[in-house]
Amino acid sequence: MVQSGASVPILQNYIDGQWCTSSAVDCLDVVNPATADRLAKVPLSPGDEVDRAAQAAFTAFQSWRRTPPAKRVQHLFQLKYLMDEHFEDLAQTVTLECGKTLDESKGEIRRAIENVETACGIPMMMQGSNLEDIASGIDEFMIRQPLGVAAVIAPFNFPGMIPFWFMPYALACGNTYIVKPSEKVPLTMQKVFYLLERAGFPPGVVNLVNGAKEAVDAILDHPLIRAISFVGSTPVARYIYSRAAANGKRVQCQGGAKNPVIVLPDADMEMTTRITADSAFGCAGQRCLAASLAITVGEAGKVYSEAIAQAAESRVVGFGLDDGVQMGPVITPESRQRIEQLVQQGIDEGATPLVDGRSPKIPNYEQGNFVRPTVLQNVEPDSEIAKTEIFGPVLSLIHVNTIDEAIALINQGQYGNMACLFTNSGADARKFRYEAEVGNIGINIGVAAPMAFFPFSGWKESFFGDLHGQGQHAIEFFTQTKVVVERWSQKVWSRKF
Repeated sequence: MVQSGASVPILQNYIDGQWCTSSAVDCLDVVNPATADRLAKVPLSPGDEVDRAAQAAFTAFQSWRRTPPAKRVQHLFQLKYLMDEHFEDLAQTVTLECGKTLDESKGEIRRAIENVETACGIPMMMQGSNLEDIASGIDEFMIRQPLGVAAVIAPFNFPGMIPFWFMPYALACGNTYIVKPSEKVPLTMQKVFYLLERAGFPPGVVNLVNGAKEAVDAILDHPLIRAISFVGSTPVARYIYSRAAANGKRVQCQGGAKNPVIVLPDADMEMTTRITADSAFGCAGQRCLAASLAITVGEAGKVYSEAIAQAAESRVVGFGLDDGVQMGPVITPESRQRIEQLVQQGIDEGATPLVDGRSPKIPNYEQGNFVRPTVLQNVEPDSEIAKTEIFGPVLSLIHVNTIDEAIALINQGQYGNMACLFTNSGADARKFRYEAEVGNIGINIGVAAPMAFFPFSGWKESFFGDLHGQGQHAIEFFTQTKVVVERWSQKVWSRKF
């Protein structure tokens, strides 16, 4: 970082093993969403700085791909050690720039570290396959080789975790990498790259370019960048997938969501309420696995409605570094305004506000972007509030009579990221997981977030592409297969001794 005239640091890029000041004309303020304090300024890097990073990464790839996998992962082992050592600082940085509670930030950084740990198994995970005698005297085998330069365009809501769904696997497989963090929350990756530098990766293997749309478009169009990962809203995911794919790139784009939970009458209501409240209101609802719809079945309707309303009203909202706070602010004033407008739209459509969290007064944080937990009852399945991704702490309640109606309601939606069921019936659980058309299923789980060794799935308009982030899917995404068919002649020769 460099200091501006007002002692607010201007963030730097990291290209070819060097920290460098961007030539950007414009910068954006990085703002604490709870206090409105300016934390830093982030440069909106021009496209030629993406080109510098891509050129450096391409040059570094020539030797990095020839580095044995067992040696490549030694840098990841060192990175894991450094991230553990700086765990508290990384978590606090996430809270400062993103707004979530410290416990939520710690959970995020822990998930990032788990992906580094998993990628360290690359000598096993990257292995190919072979078969002798596919015909007489002919053998065939398949090997995996890295693609080249890859990049991630990261979102604001998990600045420490989501780049690690992709980056450790790409590096372990022998690719070189470029990270474009969200311009809203660039501080966490700035600190991660200080640790990457200390982990000893050769120059050009990992690169950081700050910026906004110009930098993104430069990544999508650059001929040396072979693979792109993205997480964000569906409209942007569709744009990135279309433009990158048109340029012949391998692309994986995680889009939006409208995650439903089904509550059956036989569910443990105390556990269900606690878990779904954490899902809907945790991280202020700003996560792609946040519960957004609660579909109650039969007799569960009245009991659950009363319980979730009480849970929403009692949730402690404030600055995430303060003790006892259970939910922080949303990311920007514009996000707060959008959420509150959608709540009003839901009311205009006929929904009843059981708990209305708009325009709260948070003592000592009056300038923060706060929306308290909100619960809307009597939401019509065809209403806009039931279909639109709110990305805030708002839970809409819909009541049906049977589990079949609930599953049909889920399957008619445009998104397919996550759905969860709360029940004590194994038969209903099996029916649900078999029939629900979503990529991540939870049974008595409110946030069905896959562990690092499983792919983060997604269906329909929640995902564009084929192979997802994390686990074996990441290995397949960041490698290309080469099939070798070989025969050796049985030449007869004699040798004198």
